[in-house]
Amino acid sequence: MGDIERYRQEIDRVDREIIRLLQERQEIALRIGAAKRATGDGSYAPAREEALLAKLETLAPPALPRTGLRAVYREIISMSVGSQMGLPVAYLGPEGTYTQQAARKNFGSSVPLAPMRSIPDVFASVQRGEAAYGVIPIENSTEGAVVHSLDMLAESDLKIVAQIYLSVELCLLGRCELGAARRVLSKDIALAQCRSWLQRNLPEAEQTPVESTAAAVRLAAEARPEEGTTAVAAAAAASLYDVPVLAQGIQDRQDNVTRFLVIGARANPPGCALEEKTSLVLSLKHEPGSLQKALQPISAHGLNLTRIESRPNRRRAWEYLFFLDVIGHWEDSAMQAALRDLGEHCHFVKWLGSYPNTSGGSSPVTPPNAA
Repeated sequence: MGDIERYRQEIDRVDREIIRLLQERQEIALRIGAAKRATGDGSYAPAREEALLAKLETLAPPALPRTGLRAVYREIISMSVGSQMGLPVAYLGPEGTYTQQAARKNFGSSVPLAPMRSIPDVFASVQRGEAAYGVIPIENSTEGAVVHSLDMLAESDLKIVAQIYLSVELCLLGRCELGAARRVLSKDIALAQCRSWLQRNLPEAEQTPVESTAAAVRLAAEARPEEGTTAVAAAAAASLYDVPVLAQGIQDRQDNVTRFLVIGARANPPGCALEEKTSLVLSLKHEPGSLQKALQPISAHGLNLTRIESRPNRRRAWEYLFFLDVIGHWEDSAMQAALRDLGEHCHFVKWLGSYPNTSGGSSPVTPPNAA
């Protein structure tokens, strides 16, 4: 027997042991799932997952790549969560959207996903108990906020439990030649992310917003080549819908990143060992300097405000809602002290959720404030 065959037999032995241990781990996870259902706790614990991944990195020898270790354990955790969850995770569909990619990055391949036609449908699915969690886009580093998501967060009782950052490379897909493109379809925010490229390369083409990037590809797939219908979407959607890629990397910024949120019926409890982020929405009183007065307590109590966004109040004309991200958990003493002072200048302050300040399925990060 040669050395290579002997080494392969050793790998086979190790693989059998790995499978035995994975089965043992899965059986324990099922018992944990039963205990969680008995106490009413959710099957998904983002803070626990990130803490586990961080701990495993410290246990690994230097020769073992950290990114590979995280990827392997992302799927091991996915098997455990998938066996406990019982319900799918809703996302803005159809198949092939960046939101689906974000959901897979965060939950792995063993958690079932359910595509929804719109962002309100994602919220409704979780609220009705048809989905365990939902994944929605919230902001892009090039074009800013996804306003439909902000509006739904302000109106819903669901809580943010995790965030996901996903690098976004946009492609132009279609069955026609690039020079014959007469119509470009995509989600409005995706069209905006490649505005300059489209103006330079397809100045005469009509830009038409549709409900999602994947829906745009599906429409382009159904169109005849002579119609000149194209779509801006992910390269993954090209193979999914069998539509050729006409141009790749057409986003105006190469560091194009979209942030997504995971929403659920229950808020994360305090006590996470990782840095946490709290999201709030508030409405200010009509008085001089109200925004300055409202924000001052955040600085005074040593808290870091990482994002602020305003939106018209859909229930009251000419009033605005302010969405804030602040480092810390809602129940931290400094946060509560700041909120008491902040509340004196607000009609209301609503807690949207507290969650680990990590990239989702990856190592902790500190992205740019409007990433």
